Amino acid sequence: MFANLSKKLSKTLLKIRNYGRLTEKNIKETLNEIYINLLEADVALEVIKKIINKIKKKAIGIKINNSFTPGQEFIKLVKKNLIKIMDSSHKSINIATQPPAVILFTGLQGVGKTTSVVKLAYFLKKKYKKKIIVVSTDIYRPAAIQQLKILAKSVKIDYFKISQKNFPIEISKKVLHHAKINFYDIIIVDTAGRLHINNVMMEEIKNIHKILNPIETIFVIDAMTGQDSINSAKKFNEILPITGIFLTKADSDTRGGAVLSVKYIIKKPIKFIGTGEKINNIDIFSPEKIVSKILGMSSELAIIKNIQKKINLKKNKKLIQKLQNKNHLNLQDFVDQLEQIKQIGSQNINILLKKMKLNNIQHFTHPIMNIINIDNETIINIKTIMNSMTNLEKKNIDIINFSRKKRISSGSGVSILKINVIIKYYNQMKLITKKMKKNGNIHRIIKNIKNFLGKKFF
Repeated sequence: MFANLSKKLSKTLLKIRNYGRLTEKNIKETLNEIYINLLEADVALEVIKKIINKIKKKAIGIKINNSFTPGQEFIKLVKKNLIKIMDSSHKSINIATQPPAVILFTGLQGVGKTTSVVKLAYFLKKKYKKKIIVVSTDIYRPAAIQQLKILAKSVKIDYFKISQKNFPIEISKKVLHHAKINFYDIIIVDTAGRLHINNVMMEEIKNIHKILNPIETIFVIDAMTGQDSINSAKKFNEILPITGIFLTKADSDTRGGAVLSVKYIIKKPIKFIGTGEKINNIDIFSPEKIVSKILGMSSELAIIKNIQKKINLKKNKKLIQKLQNKNHLNLQDFVDQLEQIKQIGSQNINILLKKMKLNNIQHFTHPIMNIINIDNETIINIKTIMNSMTNLEKKNIDIINFSRKKRISSGSGVSILKINVIIKYYNQMKLITKKMKKNGNIHRIIKNIKNFLGKKFF
């Protein structure tokens, strides 16, 4: 999903990304392209107008963060407004009620309700360790009843057996009674697909709702059907109090307009998305992840998250303080940074540098890559020779002459040749740091990293 929209938006935003200045002209041109991109993705016209107007209003006279170009600030603004159009304070599933909590699924025929019922049951059982029973009131389609039974059994979820001779109202009463006397935490109810123009079927779902009094009424939308599904959801919501949306087939090759439109139009949050055919292919809806995917930033976010987990906050803050105070790095600082590089992984660091577009350190690329690719054996050798060095030598490696190297080599068992290589690496790092400070680049780089990884890491 979003492949075409992502491609087109990326192309549009690439033009403005590195603009040194935002003008009314280039803002207008970019917004016109975004308007067309969203229209082609089947986003509702009223939603597009809302997004464009919000961005336009904020973009004129935008306050530029020192770490970003005006174009980058504009992209942040696009991201923020796309998230806002889908976000909601009520996006989590609500099961906080006197057991059994009833979750009622409804929607059009063929949108994936039955599979979604079992996906949610499996998710809630796994996440909250709840005792759950599922039931179908779709007496009009025997295959739906059988499908629910088979899927529930495959993931060890209890299934309430029904007879096709029973009417949906009768099934609703029976399952509610059964769940109460058997101490179930949750009942999830599958219903027959229906059109909002079918008055008989709509009356039936109203009566089911009245008997079960569900805490959640989930409307299922097929991401491939676009605006038609949203219009149906709007009509259903006039008859039933829908509490949330379950979006199916989010893994399909679809334009994605329904995702961007549905919350704004029917004023109900997307709570879950189905991301594949398997029962565990279900995700809690995250506007941030969706927007990152649309803007082609999902892989970038995964890298950032991975790096954030591995950064040593205490050591990192100490190092940044030294750099900002213009103190040179000692051998222990060097080892600490090498160990963090190994933890994070050289591949992740390479991608990070490219993503951040730190052009101001491009002329240091070769020595930086040498340091990033230092192997574990060299790090072990540095630690070993440090044990044979005096405190003065550790603080000031420049005083280490040949006679000191001989003593250190004899005490550590590391050859003089390897000691020379270690000193060479250390001096390369020292030279890079010195040049960056001299050119005034160090503060800019630190600001870039802060904004990329988050201020708490520095």
